[in-house]
Amino acid sequence: MASPSQQLPPGWAAEWDATNQRYLFVETTTGRSQWEPPVAGPEIVGQEPSGSPPPAHHHGKRRQYAAGQTQAYYGGDSLGPSAPQYGNVPQQPAQLFTPGLAATEGGGQFAQQQQIQGGQQGYYAQEPEYINGPQQPVYPVQPPAQMGALADQFGQMNMGQKGPRLFTTNLLTSPPEPLELRQPPPEIFLPPNSCISPSPLANADSSYQRCTVNALPNSNSLLNKAKIPLGLILTPYRSLKEGEEPVPVVTDTVIARCRRCRTYINPYVQFIDGGNRWRCCMCSLSNEVPQLFDWDQARNQPGDRWARAELNHGVVEFVAPTEYMVRPPQPAVYIFLIDVSHTAIQSGMVATATRTILENLDRIPDESGRTKVSIIAFDTSLYFFSLPPGGADSQMLVVSDIDDVFLPKPTDLLVNLSEARATLETLLGRLSDMFQDNHTIGSALGPALQAAFQLIAPIGGKIMVLSSSLPSVGTGALKNREDPKILGTSKESGLLQAASPFYKTFAIDCSRAQVSVDMFLFSSGYQDVATLACLPHYTAGQTYFYPAFNASRTEDAIKFAHEFGEVLAQPIMLEAVMRVRASKNLRMSSFHGNFFVRSTDLLAMPAVPQDLSYAIEVQIEDTITAPFVVFQTAVLHTTCYGERRIRVVTTAVPVTSNLSEVFASADQVAIATLLANKAVERSITHKLEDARDALFNKMVEILIAYKSSMTAAGAGASAQLAVSENLKMLPVLVLGLLKSVGIRQSAQIPPDLRAYAQALLTSLPSQLLIPYIYPNFYALHSMPPECGTVGEQGVIMPAPLPLTSERLERHGLYLIEDGQTIFLWVGRDAVPQLVIDVFNLPNYEMLRGGKVTLPVLDNPFSQRVNAVIQKTREMRRGPYYQHLYIVKEDGEPPLRLWALSCLIQDRADVLPSYQQFISQLKDKVNGSSY
Repeated sequence: MASPSQQLPPGWAAEWDATNQRYLFVETTTGRSQWEPPVAGPEIVGQEPSGSPPPAHHHGKRRQYAAGQTQAYYGGDSLGPSAPQYGNVPQQPAQLFTPGLAATEGGGQFAQQQQIQGGQQGYYAQEPEYINGPQQPVYPVQPPAQMGALADQFGQMNMGQKGPRLFTTNLLTSPPEPLELRQPPPEIFLPPNSCISPSPLANADSSYQRCTVNALPNSNSLLNKAKIPLGLILTPYRSLKEGEEPVPVVTDTVIARCRRCRTYINPYVQFIDGGNRWRCCMCSLSNEVPQLFDWDQARNQPGDRWARAELNHGVVEFVAPTEYMVRPPQPAVYIFLIDVSHTAIQSGMVATATRTILENLDRIPDESGRTKVSIIAFDTSLYFFSLPPGGADSQMLVVSDIDDVFLPKPTDLLVNLSEARATLETLLGRLSDMFQDNHTIGSALGPALQAAFQLIAPIGGKIMVLSSSLPSVGTGALKNREDPKILGTSKESGLLQAASPFYKTFAIDCSRAQVSVDMFLFSSGYQDVATLACLPHYTAGQTYFYPAFNASRTEDAIKFAHEFGEVLAQPIMLEAVMRVRASKNLRMSSFHGNFFVRSTDLLAMPAVPQDLSYAIEVQIEDTITAPFVVFQTAVLHTTCYGERRIRVVTTAVPVTSNLSEVFASADQVAIATLLANKAVERSITHKLEDARDALFNKMVEILIAYKSSMTAAGAGASAQLAVSENLKMLPVLVLGLLKSVGIRQSAQIPPDLRAYAQALLTSLPSQLLIPYIYPNFYALHSMPPECGTVGEQGVIMPAPLPLTSERLERHGLYLIEDGQTIFLWVGRDAVPQLVIDVFNLPNYEMLRGGKVTLPVLDNPFSQRVNAVIQKTREMRRGPYYQHLYIVKEDGEPPLRLWALSCLIQDRADVLPSYQQFISQLKDKVNGSSY
């Protein structure tokens, strides 16, 4: 067939679509495409809206849609009239073709277009907000008669059915919109009658458990076709903000579980045999309902079964009976392992740490009066403190033999917090002064850990390590591996692996004894975070890093004291084990996060901090015939108040054989969280470059799968880069991961900073991880007057801007934050009044960049800016307290570059801009087609 390009108007080109055996007409300037050649045709101009639609135009040639779509589009007659045009609304060029939804060019665009035209005709009470997105216009209660035919068409196109609807977007013409990341995940459309409860809380909230797809493919081959990684993101023990509902607790110890698969009863089971038995939603086994299930033990009378929390809530906690205990519930135990070497004392770490413990003694969980504490100090020797109850003075016992560690005294080293409170307070007040003149340089961290383990192992609990230097003597001594010559090379990943097997072996011993380790690291030099982070990684703890800590800088002292205090005050789950169960033909295949995998699917977590996240990959082993599947996470634990409990988190998602529903239900935030975990693991087991390649290739795979299955271009080349609307932000999140400190290509990132960033990437919950890889960016100088004031939901925040320096104006004041650091960017032409109002300085020249505490001044703008900063620090879960840096536009280059590196849509060094990245993806997607 001859190319029709000679007949086309300027700016248009024709591409041969091999799949549909016809030409696709592309406007070269915008990338828009359509089936019909762009030639002038009959059109109705200036017609007044009226009650009846204008006459339709017939096409002489039959449109070539995918098989089965022609009939749906034309409502029965495949040679019938084309879609009508109302009034003088211009025809929108076709965008993309989505089989299984709208059978016109543009997929979901057709429906939106009709709604716009209907609005012109007076059919709708309100205009829709925008055309090309998932929001729906407000429909009238009764559709007018003229719309009946259109409704019939929609019905035939499955548009009236309840289920995820697919909207396609072109990434080349749809820049990232930061507010989209604050949307909830795609809605879960379960089949009718799948849930026995009408409660909206029957499915777990996504902040506890979310799946990467909210419509599960029914077979592994369909999943492979979509290329979307299948996994669960869990934060089973997330903190509660003020006003949030606590997890309901079932106190009567009546726990109904399936006899075969051990699933806990939940809103997705079925009652049969007159309510005497229940059928498991996982394995379909019939189980007896426990005798006391319908009995209210508190009132000693028959109870209402349908009011039970476990039948109405996706997240519930059971008080466990004695058969769930192998020993009496353990008390909370805290051992503070404090480095008192010369560098630790000089930095002010010891003084800050002891003062923080002293100030937070009342916040340490101890309602039952059983909490125990111990303090061990170390440099190249070990210093134990005997804390006799009753207010007597403490006694220091020195052990200098670090090759064969022993406890110098059988009693009073680990003491009851309430009984030895006075002695402990005295010791904490004096500890820093006792070592004030200590000139010992060196660290026997390994032996100190062994001593703490001997003390805590019979009970279990938490070892909190505060270390200011590289372990240098005794077991676990490390050497400085930092070599600038190998940064940025293929050998760099070696620096991210543990240098000594001692720490992993020790961590596994700790896990067996129900001991968890938290690391607080303060070194001004190399500290080998990669090796030391093994301890929290395998014991379900957390790593905190304060490079070049100096307590004489108020900001450093405040950050550490705040974070350490929050960790001490956290309620923790002790001696926990977690297991994730799923419906038949689903298997948990690999696990990411801070824990030790004790058996194939049992995760041991000696002490679970709040807001720690875990990622689990799921495999489809065989075709799923059930209409929906259920994932259930159960965490058996002891509360820090001495009660054995089981937290159960249940999520049900529908099963589909429709690829468009898989794409329409994909959760871009969950996918990015899973990819972050997989990338970190790959960077350690392989190379950093492999991790980056794997991220890029996974994004390409998803786009190719979408293009070939969901668009008209099929396997051919396309001028567009298509993806579903709900995955629009995934490319920029992947770019954020590629540019994150933990993954990015650079020869300038110290290995300690990279290892710490990787620890964050694998432990932060999605709510913290997303801003970490896609920061928030606000213009403060031009924010609306209500921003920074208190509204119904607290302090009103400005709207976030896209992360590009194109938005930086030379007279502006901007806030950039990633959950760990806040930058205040001040333009070089900032007006003196702004500098006076915010910084209390006469002009921009007097301003100094760097780490600061912003003054609160007596003017509305200062108070609003401070309120926005305060809200930024408080709005997220977790103990983190962000440093604030002032960055002048013409200030110190390293600080400017650090702040600008958060604007990930810009080009930086060898890293591409967002537009370049999208172009690379497009070339790769099209390149694979030839």
